[in-house]
Amino acid sequence: MRALPIVLTALLLVVQAELWFGRGGVSHVMELQREVAAQRAANDQARTHNERLQAEVTDLREGLEMVEEKARMELGMIRPDEMLVVVAPNVTH
Repeated sequence: MRALPIVLTALLLVVQAELWFGRGGVSHVMELQREVAAQRAANDQARTHNERLQAEVTDLREGLEMVEEKARMELGMIRPDEMLVVVAPNVTH
């Protein structure tokens, strides 16, 4: 009967050793959690950078459209492949 507690204690030690030091053990899980946190931080920085770039692209597009519209309205600008057609209002006396 003395062998049973010794065998159970040995099995418990093996299970605990695997839990703390094995491939799926606590230290491995903690390392993976650190890697995930670092990757999330890198993703957040990349997302912020992408949002800034998208805002710049949008500003440039809208800015060019505003410049073109102003040039068309105030300066009569037309593109080389366009034809300007002016429609005069119908004035009756």
